Amino acid sequence: MPIRIPKRLPAKEILEEENIFVMDEERAVSQDIRPLNIVILNLMPEKEKAEAQLLRFLGNTPLQVNITFLRLSTHTSKNTSKLHLDQFYKSFDEVKDKKYDGLIMTGAPIEKLPFQEVDYWEELKQIMDWSQKNVTSNLHICWGAQAAFYHHYGIEKFELPQKCFGVFEHEVLIPNEDLVRGFDDFFFAPHSRHTDIDYEKLKDHPELKVLAKSEEAGVLMAVSKNGRNIMITGHFEYDAFTLGEEFKRDRQRGLDTALPLNYYPNNDPEQIPIYRWKSHCSLMFSNWLNYYVYQLTPYEWS
Repeated sequence: MPIRIPKRLPAKEILEEENIFVMDEERAVSQDIRPLNIVILNLMPEKEKAEAQLLRFLGNTPLQVNITFLRLSTHTSKNTSKLHLDQFYKSFDEVKDKKYDGLIMTGAPIEKLPFQEVDYWEELKQIMDWSQKNVTSNLHICWGAQAAFYHHYGIEKFELPQKCFGVFEHEVLIPNEDLVRGFDDFFFAPHSRHTDIDYEKLKDHPELKVLAKSEEAGVLMAVSKNGRNIMITGHFEYDAFTLGEEFKRDRQRGLDTALPLNYYPNNDPEQIPIYRWKSHCSLMFSNWLNYYVYQLTPYEWS
């Protein structure tokens, strides 16, 4: 089944070229189906790129999904045009009286800032509080996961001596948890962050379960015991070339960013990266939509 997106969203053409089933509003309204309503709070600077990455996997399940993009009112995007935001995004005031089946909160390249110094932190807290009563399940990614750990569970991030950057092997710790249903015992996922979360604090927290971790990159996946909050500290949604683009961008800015680990064949940046997390990313999104959203959300919110 398809994802339902705005008719002129630039990501539509990209996804159709990849044979991802997408549907615009005009066709979707002709179908007598109860679709899932998912809101995406896109905090990434390059919003159009993040849109395509997320929609690529949300469109690869048997469920019809309506997508609403959410933006912050207390922050001005420097990398995405106002026209794009006005045309395809809604403010929190426009959605706060509605109910949603799922919410995705992306990362943002601000990990080194204390949460209270983020200029939109108060608005973000309001959205996270709202999500606990108005959304069936919330999926938080990278910095978004760290914000959720801090706000909902009081677990603070800490700065790493060097950037966690590359593709790392992870072990499934609770194989019978629905989010990792169908996963191999060990699998790969990319990370790109300057901060981390203490595994010991997570595993001992009475409201959380750690589902997967890496010896090199730490915790990747955790879920609240009620299934409402899922935290992914890496970037499962990244495409094959995103880490390489980040590496080249950092070097162009004069930063001493190391080559992403386990990414290029023979650590040669002139070679094509190995894309070895795509299937598990697709499975994770499918499991989330099925077991944490579709199976639990009411047919009619009341």
